Amino acid sequence: MNTAVPAMGLTLLQRALLLLAGVAALASIILPLHSSLAAVSSEATPTLSILLFCGLALLLVVSWLVPNALLDKRQLWWALATGLVSFSGAFVLIESLDSIHPGTGFWAAVVAAWALGWLCIERLSMVDSRNSMLKWALRVLIPLAFGAWLLIIWEICTRGFNVPQVLLPAPSAIAQRFVSSTATLWVDFKQTFLKAVLIGYAMGCGAGLLVALLIDRSSFLKRGLLPIGNLVSALPVVGIAPIMVMWFGFDWPSKAAVVVIMTFFPMLVNTVTGLSASSAMQADLMKTYGSSYWQSLFKLRLPQALPFIFNALKINSTLALIGAIVAEFFGTPIVGMGFRISTEVGRMNVDMVWAEIAVAALAGSMFYGVIALLERMFTFWHPSFRN
Repeated sequence: MNTAVPAMGLTLLQRALLLLAGVAALASIILPLHSSLAAVSSEATPTLSILLFCGLALLLVVSWLVPNALLDKRQLWWALATGLVSFSGAFVLIESLDSIHPGTGFWAAVVAAWALGWLCIERLSMVDSRNSMLKWALRVLIPLAFGAWLLIIWEICTRGFNVPQVLLPAPSAIAQRFVSSTATLWVDFKQTFLKAVLIGYAMGCGAGLLVALLIDRSSFLKRGLLPIGNLVSALPVVGIAPIMVMWFGFDWPSKAAVVVIMTFFPMLVNTVTGLSASSAMQADLMKTYGSSYWQSLFKLRLPQALPFIFNALKINSTLALIGAIVAEFFGTPIVGMGFRISTEVGRMNVDMVWAEIAVAALAGSMFYGVIALLERMFTFWHPSFRN
């Protein structure tokens, strides 16, 4: 099985990353790793570990300079080796922050590790394989590696530059708060996502789909209701939320009502557009077969509208979560993501705020991913999913 980039060698960007990693690794060996000479004699282990990483980085840089003919058949393994060295170096650098104050050589080592991490992602993105398992593994591995490096840079910069926790806590501090506040986060997640978001999402999208079918039968509704729908969809959630709280109370039904309003009209507009997506030739063919309106709807027009419907579902998956969280700022019981964010900001517990943001981001990403997976299952025939 050939998993290599066919006879491509190194691109100009990859050669530049190699040069940057080599120069930075060499600079980290020459320049002082500590900001003060007193720390050098008291802490030898971090220094030796960082020097070991820099030596490995230099060896890896040299190994990349071998002829491309020897490298073409092992591109995947070279990319994984690069990633292993970069992440190992990043781990050593983060661990050393507990015992040293970063100096010039330390930041040069950070640049070397970051350049190798970028190079790993570049090479992984160029790996071409006919193996479906490897292809899916790379689709997961590349964004995970990219996201991991964002967190690594965030951790090193916040701790290395002593950024106040009130301004921006380190990911490690957020993770500690996440673990210690699991019970609170679960209660907030259940109140906001499982109740307000999911119920409002189902009601809003379902109502939008049904009204779109009614509009499709009436040109009067199409000309009269759609402009009003566009007007209502432009209303700000900060103006709708207090009114819904006054109407439906402080508990989750008022937040679900906000979600219904935010998700109704995107589904309505996309469904109406999708029902008109079938061509005149396809409609004439259905008439030739003597099909009724409902037969034409369920066998031609609704399948043609599925890409538009799933597009609305994906858009609404993020709008619903945003609407529910913002609505909780204007009145809620002492539970919920929006309530927790607003109260913890007032208490200067920024790590708890970021923990809630992390829960919301994970929930929204998983929700979007489920909708995208269903879209691929039901619209596999669409040209966008053909390889």
